[in-house]
Amino acid sequence: MAGIMYGIGVGPGDPELMTLKAVKRIRELKVIAIPHKNKEQCTAYQIARQAVPEIEEKECLHLHMPMTKDENILKESHDQAARTVMEYLDRGVDVGFITLGDVSIYSTFNYLMERLWTEGYDTRLESGIPSFCAAAARLGISLVSGAEELHIIPASYQVRDALKLPGVKVLMKAGRQMEAVKRELKDCGASAVMVENCGMPAERIYGSLDEIPEDAGYYSLMIVR
Repeated sequence: MAGIMYGIGVGPGDPELMTLKAVKRIRELKVIAIPHKNKEQCTAYQIARQAVPEIEEKECLHLHMPMTKDENILKESHDQAARTVMEYLDRGVDVGFITLGDVSIYSTFNYLMERLWTEGYDTRLESGIPSFCAAAARLGISLVSGAEELHIIPASYQVRDALKLPGVKVLMKAGRQMEAVKRELKDCGASAVMVENCGMPAERIYGSLDEIPEDAGYYSLMIVR
């Protein structure tokens, strides 16, 4: 009988925000997969290790998933990751892939899950707290209320059209495009607050658009009104 592939969200950064279910699942599994060549540099692994120290005793699969928009490179890396995992599943070994935030939101696990689905493997998701919920809580604000709409936008892509949408916009991973994003926000007269590295030791909070630095880090999340 083939093993089960679990996608496990470990939350945005604070190990205390990991769910009890995520902690339990990691403890039960013998093999943990990470989207990185080095677990010491894998943010999701470092978060999980603080809540589940015994993760260090488990076998770690290093699935290289480069941060690039080159479709050929992405396809090759995702195909190779799926092949690596299938070798374990075919032996009846369950595997858990850990990822930041919630596993269903812009997660690298999605690319792996799609390939395993196609091949008929059993895949299951363990939810984690999304970064935008944690960021709103850290800022002490409500994301939306009443009939307000909420739009989640990947800010590493073009945001101009998204900013025209009604309601509140969450711009995720805005750091690399911060100069362009700030320019677009100012042009449309929007206000914004931001949390950088939410729940991590290097966390920074910015209460206005003018405070936000153009050299902000990759894990920068903006809430725009």
